[in-house]
Amino acid sequence: MKLDSAPLGISGISHTEIELELEDSNDFNFTPAIAPSVQSVIADSPQKQQSVLVVFGTTFVTIFLAEIGDKTQLSTLLMSAQSHSPWVVFIGSAAALITTSLLGVLLGSWIANRLSPKTVEKSAGVMLLVISLMLFWDVFTIH
Repeated sequence: MKLDSAPLGISGISHTEIELELEDSNDFNFTPAIAPSVQSVIADSPQKQQSVLVVFGTTFVTIFLAEIGDKTQLSTLLMSAQSHSPWVVFIGSAAALITTSLLGVLLGSWIANRLSPKTVEKSAGVMLLVISLMLFWDVFTIH
């Protein structure tokens, strides 16, 4: 059983009800070996849809909050004010953000296929630590 699927007792369908439905069906001839896979598909269907929405929502909120007030947004604001063509600036900045996000997703999936999640997690932590140390060094060396 997958971790995101509901046990039969919680999903409201008992194991015997599924077996009875499968035995009563004249359209298909299910064997006992196939019944558990059909059962997991029935139990997993709502979870998969919710999972996609949760991932999308979490990604959207995280990126949205991270991008508010950053240098990209400020640059876009200044370009829009200088050019007097806000829609052209919007289309250009949106295309740039989509392209950088695409590169990040492609690079992330490439890395995920070659490295273990623990290695990726530790590497990201080390990189963030190095960046933090560099920022602290800049703050303390500039008087």
